[in-house]
Amino acid sequence: MSKLHLVFGGRVRDPRGLDFVNLDEIDFVGLFESYADAEDAWRSRAQRTVDDAEMKYVVVHLHRLLEPESDIGTVSAA
Repeated sequence: MSKLHLVFGGRVRDPRGLDFVNLDEIDFVGLFESYADAEDAWRSRAQRTVDDAEMKYVVVHLHRLLEPESDIGTVSAA
């Protein structure tokens, strides 16, 4: 199975959290097979909104949700 990564972002209530204000306005950047590609996409979008503290982009490791036992002990930061 591919190691799928989802990159998306949007306006959050508090920049320290992940409580998105309006789910209808989420910016779905895309699905990526490698973490490196997902991180590149995340970095590109996040840098566009660097001056807006309420905008946040994240990388979700979908493969960990689909097969949680396959990645035990791995850590990722994005």
